[in-house]
Amino acid sequence: MREPALPDGLLTFDEYLAREHRSPIKHEFVRGEVYAMSGATRRHDRIVMNLLVRLGIAARGGPCVVNSADVKVQPAPGVVYYPDVSVDCVPHRDDDVIVDQPCLVVEVTSRSTARVDRGEKLDNYRRAESLRIYLIVDHRRRRVTCHRRDGSGPWVFEEVTDAGRVSVPCPRTDLTLDEIYEGIDMSPLGVAEAAVDDDISGY
Repeated sequence: MREPALPDGLLTFDEYLAREHRSPIKHEFVRGEVYAMSGATRRHDRIVMNLLVRLGIAARGGPCVVNSADVKVQPAPGVVYYPDVSVDCVPHRDDDVIVDQPCLVVEVTSRSTARVDRGEKLDNYRRAESLRIYLIVDHRRRRVTCHRRDGSGPWVFEEVTDAGRVSVPCPRTDLTLDEIYEGIDMSPLGVAEAAVDDDISGY
């Protein structure tokens, strides 16, 4: 979940970085606008941990580094996000604070962020020339939306459900939905959600 947090007008990119360095709360930055990030539900956190573990194992011994939601990603000028998972496969320093050449980005939805994940963030992530795949992992159903491209070609959309698997180019591996949703009781596709969502607290 993210909420507007702009007490005194638009910020420059450098002002944002300076404030973020001092802030106890993470903020995303979109062309001067600043958005505070809130906490996560256990379901959301479990999905993210499943992804980090599987991708981390696949990345061992290779050039790719798997990053958690504590690492900033800059997919385009004037835009900084904290994706749930990101991967970059280029040389870097351990004290870098921004990934500006992501190869893979994953956002796990919440009731309050799904629209942004599928709209604004999709548009901005696809502007990153290095990005090969953007995954939107549904937090309520066994469903992963994949936006991928090979080289400089067009983006291709794919939706993986049920017992399917997601082919990941960096690090090169396959993620099954059983692995992504391991330990989580998920409703099947087509079952209506309850009127009162148990994830209204945010992620």
